[in-house]
Amino acid sequence: MGTGEVTRYLARYGSARVAKAVLIGVLPPFVLKTVDNPEGVDGQVFEGIKAAIVKDRYAYFGDFFDNFYNTDTFAPDRISGRAWDASFQVAVTASPFATYACVDLWLTDFRDDLPEIDIPTLVIHGTADRILPYEATARRLPGLIKDLRLVPVEGGPHNIGWTHPEQVNTALLDFLAA
Repeated sequence: MGTGEVTRYLARYGSARVAKAVLIGVLPPFVLKTVDNPEGVDGQVFEGIKAAIVKDRYAYFGDFFDNFYNTDTFAPDRISGRAWDASFQVAVTASPFATYACVDLWLTDFRDDLPEIDIPTLVIHGTADRILPYEATARRLPGLIKDLRLVPVEGGPHNIGWTHPEQVNTALLDFLAA
């Protein structure tokens, strides 16, 4: 949800004190499928997530992190069991109410915010992201942000910072040097 926070901040407060922005694993522009957003994700997916949280929050987190890292593809080579466990341990300390309530925040519409971003912006996103699908999110950003550089990480999951640090770090360093 950090990419939504950065997007909303820049739209509301401007970039006077910000030179560049980096968004990794993006939520914008708008993830919910609606009549005017047919590229989005069906609302029943989010209702299913909330139902899973209510039923068994710990099982939900297990499934979430399997998809966060695409463990069927990247474990144990790019994500160890211990690293997965660490993520799980942090997540289960979150408030049960906040865990449930944050799902609705994923449905925030950032389409009006994006044109307000007036600084160079780097977006890095895994093309196999199961949390925020590439086609519903990052792929749609070119043209919505004026000065955007999109770096798709082929086959990457949501947490490409962990599983693909060589590609993420190269993209970051190239962007900062430009």
